[in-house]
Parts: sequence; structure tokens; C-alpha cells
Amino acid sequence: MDTLSVNKSHGGTLHVVRHASRETGTDMTFSVFLPPQADGGAKCPVIWYLSGLTCTHANVTEKGEYRAACAELGLIFVAPDTSPRGPDVPDDDAYDFGQGAGFYVDAMQAPYAANYRMGSYIRDELPDIVASAFPIDRERQGIMGHSMGGHGALTLALANPGRYRSVSAFAPIAAPSQVPWGTKALGRYLGPDRAAWRRHDAVALIEDGARLPELLVDQGEADAFLEEQLRPDLLRAACADAGIPLTLRMQPGYDHSYYFISTFMADHLRWHAARLFN
Repeated sequence: MDTLSVNKSHGGTLHVVRHASRETGTDMTFSVFLPPQADGGAKCPVIWYLSGLTCTHANVTEKGEYRAACAELGLIFVAPDTSPRGPDVPDDDAYDFGQGAGFYVDAMQAPYAANYRMGSYIRDELPDIVASAFPIDRERQGIMGHSMGGHGALTLALANPGRYRSVSAFAPIAAPSQVPWGTKALGRYLGPDRAAWRRHDAVALIEDGARLPELLVDQGEADAFLEEQLRPDLLRAACADAGIPLTLRMQPGYDHSYYFISTFMADHLRWHAARLFN
């Protein structure tokens, strides 16, 4: 690993790190915030934050306003990139596919299968890499994300029961197999067999029997993508049918941006902390 920067913040330290990934075959960059409670190597609960379309680790790192709450609560916060990157990595001219749009799946179709392995990267490789250098408590993990990253957080948690003690999302793509962003990405990464898509669709996973102890979701009512791409109504219905306790907060006037995310970030971190320290 190469440390790109270290900055003091709210009594803790923010690290930006690059490493060579075995899953993606590329260099990957992520940020880690260590709260002051981690001084001396004391293990702390960890929150994995998955970002949305077009983002890198830097979006939430610079605009998410999470460090004060993490420092107060004693949470380590890890923000990875959203896809492999580089001149030899297959890409697309559109913003919603290719680099910056990995959708947290392991691609099965050429030419994407060699590099676009973000599911295995987030689930398997990244936790090992982070644990090798930072004092995360892998018995106390939470996961959260925004938009495409909300989709990733929900599906990874649903597909790996018991891995994460707490799960939340901001404006997640709740049913990607039923919306344009998702059908494009899942079709091109995974192929035409829609049965394979269901393992990467939160609503479908719940319909097929996957469960979470509880879930927190915030959604802006002024979000331009609400009705066509995000569909929290489908998530609400699936959770109700499955008996999953869902707190879905529709926030008047808020859009899809980091102005929205940063407003409710501390609420989410306190919600996670209440479950990770229980």
C-alpha cells in the first residue's frame, strides 16, 4: 500500500491510500478516517461507505461531513472507489456505465469481467487490506451508501447475512432490475439472464427470502431521480411483506446531492453506533 496523504481532523486522522488490487487488476484508492479512540491501535467498529455514480472515494471524503460524528462516536469510516480505473480498463462514454459506475457486482461479460469485480473487492479484498494496516473490529461492521452505493450496501448486506450489524442508505437504487440505470448496468455486466440479476437487486433479494434485522433509509422528496430510478416505494412494499423493520424518511425539499447526504450523515452514524456498540 502507498499512503497518499494523512491529515489531522477532529482529533483523529484521515488517510488516503492506494494499493494494487488482485480483484480488479488495477490500483485502487480509498480513504480511512481513524477516530481518536483508535490511537495506540485500539480496535474500533467500522463503517463501509459506498458511493454513487460518477464518484470516487473523494466525494464523501470531502463533502460528507462525517468526521466530527465519527470522532465523537469512535467509528472508523472507510470510503472506497466505485470502479476500477485506468487507460486499459474498459469504459463507456455515458456517465452511468463503465468507470465510475461499477454497480458493486462481479461482471460476467466481456470485456468487463476481467476488471469489474467490485462485489468481491468490497466484500473480500478491501476488508483484508484495511485490516492489515488499520485497527478495524471486524466483529462490528456497518455498511451504508448513496444511490448506486445504496444499492451496493443493501445487496451486499442482504446477500451476506450476519456480516454487517447495521445497514443504512441515502436514496438507494432499490430495485435496479426495474429501472433504467440498473437494467443497463446489470444487462451489460451480467448478461441477458434476468435470473442472475436478482442476486444484485435489493427488492428481488427480499422477495426471494433474504432478510435484514432492520434498515434505515433517507430519501429526498425533491430528488430528480426519485420516481424513475430509485423507487423507494418498491423497497417499502418488499420490507412490509417480509416483515423487515424499515425506517424510510422522506425528506421534504432535499435533492440527490451531498447537501442532502451531509445533512443526515450524523443521524445515520448515530444509528449505526447504537447497533455496533450494543
